[in-house]
Amino acid sequence: MTSYMIDRRRFLGTSVAAGAMVLGGGLMPARAENTTIGMIYVGPKDDFGWNQAHAVGAQALRELPGITVVEEENVPETIAVEKSMESMINLDGVNLLFPTSFGYFDPFMIDMAGKYPDVQFRHPTGLWSADKHPMNLGGYFCYLDQAHYVNGIAAGLSTTSNKIGFIAAKPIALVLRNINAFTLGVKKVNPDAEVRLIITGEWSLPVREAEATNALIDVGCDVIACHVDSPKVIVEASEGRGVKTCGHNADQSPLAPNGFITGAELKWGTVYKEYAGLITKGEAIPNVNEGGYDRDMVASSPFGAGCSEAGKSAALGAIEELKKGAPIFVGPLKDNKGNLVVEGTLGLYDGSLWGTDYLIEGVIGSIT
Repeated sequence: MTSYMIDRRRFLGTSVAAGAMVLGGGLMPARAENTTIGMIYVGPKDDFGWNQAHAVGAQALRELPGITVVEEENVPETIAVEKSMESMINLDGVNLLFPTSFGYFDPFMIDMAGKYPDVQFRHPTGLWSADKHPMNLGGYFCYLDQAHYVNGIAAGLSTTSNKIGFIAAKPIALVLRNINAFTLGVKKVNPDAEVRLIITGEWSLPVREAEATNALIDVGCDVIACHVDSPKVIVEASEGRGVKTCGHNADQSPLAPNGFITGAELKWGTVYKEYAGLITKGEAIPNVNEGGYDRDMVASSPFGAGCSEAGKSAALGAIEELKKGAPIFVGPLKDNKGNLVVEGTLGLYDGSLWGTDYLIEGVIGSIT
């Protein structure tokens, strides 16, 4: 569903400076006084997760003058999404399309971009490559490891048992990067705390997610964090058992009035509003657009009743430091098997982090 296997080598070998990387530019569209933007979701818009994060961004577009937003939910990663795109182009007259699930890109978005060169297509990953894909296609990405690091700081100062659980979908590079960033945040403020990991194996497995939540609570974890498509089951199950939670993708604070700490949110609206403005003026849209707190592309959810005052203060301080480029991965760092994995300090956008294949020291769990 929503995967992040992003190959940094596809970005023309360009390194990322402290801040965002914006490479190239799409084909110059014609000026459009009235812009119609299409949004396509693989699940429901109110899933309290990946799809909702994009829908919140779409709602921000509706506040702009001259912008019409067309949305379609529950579109599978099959020929169905190609039909949805074609319908939006031919019947709704969209100028810009955001099909938001991983499996939409290849071959469906690639084929449609080739067929409709006057329409702009953008996908929320870094799968686009200048040497193999149409120039009216591209990607954008929000670095959520920064917000997971902040989650970890808040969690580390909000636990009383010093046992924190983390439920992850798949052991791929970006998920591992988020787990490690979270753990480094925890350990920075609470060296005595541990992070216990359970990997479910899929982006959305509600039954397995509930089982994992209960298993972690049963061994004494009093904070549960996660990286799954929709944390709704995890957050509600934790709240039901009086355990605190950190969110992922979207704002889950309404689900846990007693135990929510904060959450790592994707702020797609920043990208969507920027692109809407560019295409309305007839200006080129970048093919690659990336950032974190520095470019207002990630955010932390409102602090909830589960967050200690110390946790809130430290988390807010960390956000300000991240905006200035302060690194998360400060070496030397070992993995949880005792191997040296980071010798020096890695910047926030260091390309080597996309090759993460380890769990940092402090994580109790295994990739396999």
